[in-house]
Amino acid sequence: MIRLSAYIESIGLLGPGLNGWAEAREVLAGRAPYVAARTVIPAPASLPPAERRRTGAGVKLALAVGLEAAAASGRAAATLATVFAASGGDGQNCHVICETLASEERELSPTRFHNSVHNAPAGYWSIATRAMAPSNVLCAYDGSFAAGLLESLCQVAVDGVPTLLLCFDTDYPAPMRDVRPIPDAFGVAMVLAPEPGVRTLARIEAQLSGAPASVLAAAQLEQMRVDNPAARALPLLDALARQRPASVVLDYLQDVQLQIDVTMPNGAGESAP
Repeated sequence: MIRLSAYIESIGLLGPGLNGWAEAREVLAGRAPYVAARTVIPAPASLPPAERRRTGAGVKLALAVGLEAAAASGRAAATLATVFAASGGDGQNCHVICETLASEERELSPTRFHNSVHNAPAGYWSIATRAMAPSNVLCAYDGSFAAGLLESLCQVAVDGVPTLLLCFDTDYPAPMRDVRPIPDAFGVAMVLAPEPGVRTLARIEAQLSGAPASVLAAAQLEQMRVDNPAARALPLLDALARQRPASVVLDYLQDVQLQIDVTMPNGAGESAP
């Protein structure tokens, strides 16, 4: 069976009650209580004012977690190959477009249109960071995080370059929420490298598995995992926060999941109780 591996250097995270990786890892590791709250997405200060005004929640979320992860890795954001993964586009923007098309005035704003395409966050990323490194954009419904992680691991293995994975999903308004009930936004980013370094958090090795997906012991965090496709990353993030060797299984396809074996650099965490 094929196994793919890489070294995680850094993480960016925003979700309900989880404001950045430094705060979230304390909650995931059980060192701080989880306090439910709506996701707070900052304005993308890295964009020029004109582009900043045009961005929706998905773009803002992707930029926020991506820039957090890039900064924590110590690498220049513009130099990182990127993989963007999301189960859908900007739900609010899609809602407005549908309302417009269902009205008598059916002329669409060009801004609305270009923000509706699935690779819009990748375009805004290149503007914000002036990146010209390779970039891939993909969608695999509820398995989008696992698909994005696999693609990132492939890039690291084949091209031998550090790669930034950005996975994010935002909520939909009614009536689309009735068929796609994502209640709030969640985004995660991580820098993967082919070799260990001074900032290495863990080594991961991935393979396909028929085992069921891992669940979280904390009920509110488990509900978050189920509610948002991007939050399917939480079992892996939980293992990284606890800094202990672990094996977790992430949702991927209907009959195939993704197993991730996590080991710590230099044996860190091996003797933890």
